[in-house]
Amino acid sequence: MKRSLTSILITAVIVLALIGLSVFTVYESDRAIIARLGELKKDSSGKVKVLGPGLHFKLPLIDVAYLFDARLNMTEVPSERIVTKEKEVLLVDLFVQWRIYDYALFYNATYGVSEGLNGRDRAEQLLKQNVKGVLHSEFGQRTLQNVVSGERQELIEKLRIRASENVMAYGMQVVDVRVNRVEYPPEVNDKVFARMRSERNRVAVGYRASGDSKAAIIRADADRMARVMIAEAQKEAERLRGEGDGKAAQIYADSFNQSPDFYRFYRSLEAYRNVFRDKSDVLVLKPNSDFFKYFRSGGGFGTTGATGNGGP
Repeated sequence: MKRSLTSILITAVIVLALIGLSVFTVYESDRAIIARLGELKKDSSGKVKVLGPGLHFKLPLIDVAYLFDARLNMTEVPSERIVTKEKEVLLVDLFVQWRIYDYALFYNATYGVSEGLNGRDRAEQLLKQNVKGVLHSEFGQRTLQNVVSGERQELIEKLRIRASENVMAYGMQVVDVRVNRVEYPPEVNDKVFARMRSERNRVAVGYRASGDSKAAIIRADADRMARVMIAEAQKEAERLRGEGDGKAAQIYADSFNQSPDFYRFYRSLEAYRNVFRDKSDVLVLKPNSDFFKYFRSGGGFGTTGATGNGGP
């Protein structure tokens, strides 16, 4: 009895193990194909049978199920040294979006070879090799200006089309290609920056020389205008001064003709005021000099006791 119960348990375990080996799940994001003794299982039409999402069965120990990611995949291509048409060396890195469009071809190109890589790694290796080849080819036909601005969109589209054509034989399709960076290698950067600095310095020297020349012209013109204005002002001042002196002389002459004595008296007072303007002023003259005649008791204007003609 115990022996039959043990046999039943062992049989149950084997059955459950076989069922576990026979059933597998394909998720919404995946697709699967079955290889039976190394040959891909096909449908009634002779095409490789691709299993969609759900629960599926296979023969244990005979069938092998391969799962593939049906979503968009992104692969980064590391920095690659590219030589342009002008023989400029650039560092270019980019990323590629791709997906599997033919699972049988993809299986044969990736899982069907033995290089110590799994399917995804082998697929990325093939993709990078082909994208790099296209990258060298397309960049080598263009100048640096075309690469960074002029034909950038056209270049990206050609990269996508040619890369997609190259990997179709592997069951892959390139959906998009984007360039992350285009720059000079580190050893070239210093030379480029030095050349740029030299060029900027040359332009700056030109601007400074042009500015100094224009400044000299402006200063010379301003100095000339200032000299002309000063000369005209001095000329006008001399004219006005001459007219003033003439009018003053006329006024003095008219005053003298009207009252010679008062005129001499007034002129003497002006002379006194100019001479004795400061207390420290000293004048050594004889007391009976004509200069002091209006200080003496008989020196008033209109008197007959004054000596000389009077006036300074």
